[in-house]
Amino acid sequence: MKYDMNLVEVFAEIMRCAPPGRAILAEGDCFSMKSILLIGLGRFGRHIASELNVLGHQVMAVDCREDRVKAIMPYVTNAMVGSGTNAAFLASLGVRNYDVCIVAIGNDFQSSLETTSLLKDLGAKMVVARAARDVQARFLLRNGADEVVYPEKQMAKWTAIRYSSNHLLDYIELDSSHAMYEVPVPAAWVGRTLRELDVRNNWNVNVIGIRGGGQLALSHIGDHPMQADETLLVMGLNRDVQKCFDL
Repeated sequence: MKYDMNLVEVFAEIMRCAPPGRAILAEGDCFSMKSILLIGLGRFGRHIASELNVLGHQVMAVDCREDRVKAIMPYVTNAMVGSGTNAAFLASLGVRNYDVCIVAIGNDFQSSLETTSLLKDLGAKMVVARAARDVQARFLLRNGADEVVYPEKQMAKWTAIRYSSNHLLDYIELDSSHAMYEVPVPAAWVGRTLRELDVRNNWNVNVIGIRGGGQLALSHIGDHPMQADETLLVMGLNRDVQKCFDL
């Protein structure tokens, strides 16, 4: 596995390869790729397209600007110039056939709202829309969005937590009470193994990976003597992780 993956990429890889009820499957036993319709190719949309490409999903990208469509072509399965507010155009895409439809329009909320509503009217299975404020999220949820994301709000929260905590290298929130963290190996743990320390029972946290020496290991890590220059990927209740690692 790539050494320089950030926590979002690591978590996506874990979830891609592990259905509910199992943390990680045997090597090669992974979810099949998804087909995704991405509407809006501004900065946020381009980042989504790039990450979906890395994860191996099939992406149809749409934007009303031809220059954006041309620029994204190397990173997606297909791309078309068109407007998400055009019902006939959306219908021609076969919206029902996509596993997820993402509305990444950021500078025109009216268009985002109309696109979201049309997608659901056309039978989209799952619609994820971008919002900048709570009031926008409420409108989107009432008009067809199944999920709403707040890029700026979520990044602001990450920044506040990351740079106000001790010994924290990366962080991804799973829900209001649980998160995934990347932290340095505590000094008292150097040279010892996770099995020896019995981390799960003694601290109620799960160490799911060890990063170090140019490698990122997500399996067979229980008997590995931890080193001072390594970092740990851990999951658990926020209060338990913070207490365990003095964050």
